[in-house]
Amino acid sequence: MPMNQQIIDVEIWRGDRSGTYHSYQVPRNTRQTILDVVTYIQRELDSTLSYRFSCRVGMCGTCAMTVNGVPRWTCRTQAAVFDNESRIRIAPLRNFPVIKDLVVDMDNFFEKLDKASGDLNSGQAESKVFAQIRPNSPKRKAVDRAIECIGCGVCHAACDVVKWNPDYLGPAALNRTWSLVNDERDKNQSDLFRGTATVSGCLSCHTTRSCTSYCPKELDPSGSIAGLKQQIFRSLI
Repeated sequence: MPMNQQIIDVEIWRGDRSGTYHSYQVPRNTRQTILDVVTYIQRELDSTLSYRFSCRVGMCGTCAMTVNGVPRWTCRTQAAVFDNESRIRIAPLRNFPVIKDLVVDMDNFFEKLDKASGDLNSGQAESKVFAQIRPNSPKRKAVDRAIECIGCGVCHAACDVVKWNPDYLGPAALNRTWSLVNDERDKNQSDLFRGTATVSGCLSCHTTRSCTSYCPKELDPSGSIAGLKQQIFRSLI
């Protein structure tokens, strides 16, 4: 590293749940992302560092990590955002079991999507004819944003209820249920309500809106959960 090269002080979580932070110094570059920082450390300083990434352009969400206490997509987060802070601390996503370093086990996250009846049930045999939904229908408009979720887990990591109650389905799973409740093709409405109208479902949401605040795609899982609550109460009337 050149003598006059500016550096960034970085701390990265190493090990499993019982691991600790290790310190590194990374040269500062123009338009450098947090993912660039992690990649430099893995390629130049410590090849044993484990982390996930794929597209590098803010499409897949696999590079999500906790950066200075906030869940983020690291490919979209500029290192310069933290210029006024003493160091950059990078950790695995909260509320997920840590496999190694920055890699978390997302099996339970996807299992919760299944528990929330997150699959479409049209009630029809397989057909090559596509069902048609009017783009201006009220229900279609209600889920315009909800269907854009890509399952990156940031909302799950940001959710305090998930932290307090490991059985809680979480924002992503309930957001998926909301999209199906408003899908005119779905014939599984009673199962959808049965799967989410529980203490582990939408009734446990405290509406702190952390999931909405940190969603990288600017979706509103908190609004979806509120809509689910309303639909459930209406179904009881």
